[in-house]
Amino acid sequence: MTIEESVSKGIMNAMKARETLRLEVLRNIKKVIIETKSMPGAPASLDDDACMKIIRKLAKQGRDAAAIFLQQGRADLHAHELEQVAVLEEFLPAQIDDEALATALREIIARVNASATDAGKVTGIANRELAGKADGKRIANKVKEMLG
Repeated sequence: MTIEESVSKGIMNAMKARETLRLEVLRNIKKVIIETKSMPGAPASLDDDACMKIIRKLAKQGRDAAAIFLQQGRADLHAHELEQVAVLEEFLPAQIDDEALATALREIIARVNASATDAGKVTGIANRELAGKADGKRIANKVKEMLG
C-alpha cells in the first residue's frame, strides 16, 4: 500500500473513530498531495519518496510553529501543533540516534578527507545520504561540533 493510499484509508478510519485531530492532519496531507499533483508538469501520481518529502516538510512546519507558539506563551497552540506533528511522524521512518549519526558523519569526513573549513561540503553530502533518517539542522550542528 502506498503512502497516498494509506493516508486515504486513515482518513476513513479517523472519520469512523471520530478522531478529529487525526482527521485534520490526514486531510491536510491529502490536500498537499493533491495540490502537488495538480501543478503544471507534475506527474499524475506521486511515489512514496515524494509523499515522504511532503510529510517531512509538514512536520518541520509544525515543529517550527510549535516553537513560535511556545515563545509567545501560547501553551495550548504549542501542544496542539506537537500533537499534529506526532500524527505526521507516524508516516515517517524513525530518526537515527546520535551515536549512529556520529558514526555516519565520521565515515563521510574520512571519505572526503575533510578539515574544519569543509563543514558545508560534509553537511551537503550527509544531507543527501541521510535524507529522511536525520534532520538537516541536527546534521549541521553535529558536523560543526565534530569539525570545530
